Amino acid sequence: MRRVLPLAALLLLAQPALAQTTLRIGIGADPAVLDPAQSGSFVERVVFAAMCDKLVDVGPDLQFRPELATAWEWAPDGLALTLTLREGARFQDGAPIDAAAVKANLDRYRTARESRRRTELQQVSAVETPDARTVRLVLSEPFAPLLSVLSDRAGMMLSPAVLPMAERVGENPVCSGPFRLTRRVAQDRIEMEKFAGYWNAANIHADRLVFQPIPDNNVRLLNLRAGQLDLIERVAPVNLPSVERDQRLRLVAGDSIAYQTLSINVGNGPLAQRPLGADPRVREAFERSIDRAIINQVALEGRFAANNQPEAPGTAYHFADLAPPPRDPARARALLRAAGHERVAFTLKVPNQPVESQVAQIIQSMAAEGGFDISIETLESGAMVAATRRGDYEAAIAIWSGRPDPDGNISFWLASNGFLNWGKYANPRVDALFAEARQVTDTARRQALYREAATIWLADRPHLMLYHHRWFWAMRSGVEGFVPSPDGIIRFAGLRLGR
Repeated sequence: MRRVLPLAALLLLAQPALAQTTLRIGIGADPAVLDPAQSGSFVERVVFAAMCDKLVDVGPDLQFRPELATAWEWAPDGLALTLTLREGARFQDGAPIDAAAVKANLDRYRTARESRRRTELQQVSAVETPDARTVRLVLSEPFAPLLSVLSDRAGMMLSPAVLPMAERVGENPVCSGPFRLTRRVAQDRIEMEKFAGYWNAANIHADRLVFQPIPDNNVRLLNLRAGQLDLIERVAPVNLPSVERDQRLRLVAGDSIAYQTLSINVGNGPLAQRPLGADPRVREAFERSIDRAIINQVALEGRFAANNQPEAPGTAYHFADLAPPPRDPARARALLRAAGHERVAFTLKVPNQPVESQVAQIIQSMAAEGGFDISIETLESGAMVAATRRGDYEAAIAIWSGRPDPDGNISFWLASNGFLNWGKYANPRVDALFAEARQVTDTARRQALYREAATIWLADRPHLMLYHHRWFWAMRSGVEGFVPSPDGIIRFAGLRLGR
């Protein structure tokens, strides 16, 4: 005779299955590599936030806050930083996050051939482990941006078991974050499951997480409206009014430290010898042929902030007196003639996203009046990074998601050893100013140093910063607990699907 269970027991048995939730997020591109040591794109940072905790995090107020390190203390002479590690934290393979594991990660970032973090940590001369919960970073010179560096990829901890994979770590990135990678289908999806042993698991409310790379902003929004996604990043400015009107959706806006820049190849291989890269007069002519305010109004619905610097207008390290020259196509053509050219042609590489493509088309149209014939080449995110790194570009549009310390917003692009210095710009005086600014914490002194550096590189024009972003996320109305952050990264603690 078959035993019949009471209704209450049946409901109890069914409860775990009913409670299973999957959070589906639409992102703007497919990550090139899931290894913090080799990573170079913004979208990878969005995915890493789910997988890989950092030693230090940054709050919505841009202040540093504990993550894997619960406390830190500077030596009086500024030549050492001591970190206290979180008790009981574990990697997703069960290994403890102890001082030895942190040292293994930091040493890899500092020295491994495949690491793009080496220049970020070049002032760290040794990593010491006084005990299992204490890590001491010894510096060759004072380095004010160190906490900022440890709040990004150089502070992400992976299980020591996967570090010997070196260049292939991205195939199996066992980290220490709230979600564990279970499957990746290139150009289609990245699937994760909640890590039950996570130190903050009580505040993680999704059982599964799926990232879907959808470069087209309109398609990403359509998938959200159709219920195929729960949350999308980087809503296009042109779509904001319709999202605001849609009662099924919720728009969250946030201040941003991110900016869009146009990198020019001035010293990386044969393409740097063409007129745009070889002659600063040509680059000045190009800048004088465009108008950042027009770009903001036409492509960005006036929602962003036109800007020629890496720090947002009104902030401590933005210099209002170093404004860009006004658009003057006649002056641009005169500069080209002085440089020996009637017209200059070059190719502008652009990520395969509609907003960036529209920005490129506006630049193309304006610059034509100044004597430039621009061809636009659209590339997938990974292909773009690869091309720029090997010097296969004349000019390229890129996003920088921003850092809380000013060094992290400019030196990576323009220091001669900066890991994002695709165009190989090299100016010894700029290098010296950046180096000095890293060694001081006094705001007024650092402002003077960064301002002097800006007067040089703004004249050399290896980069033309175009505008500062404002972040816009859209989500189903039932999504709760989302807190915007100026770095554009999604934090998953407290985020949940409403019932």
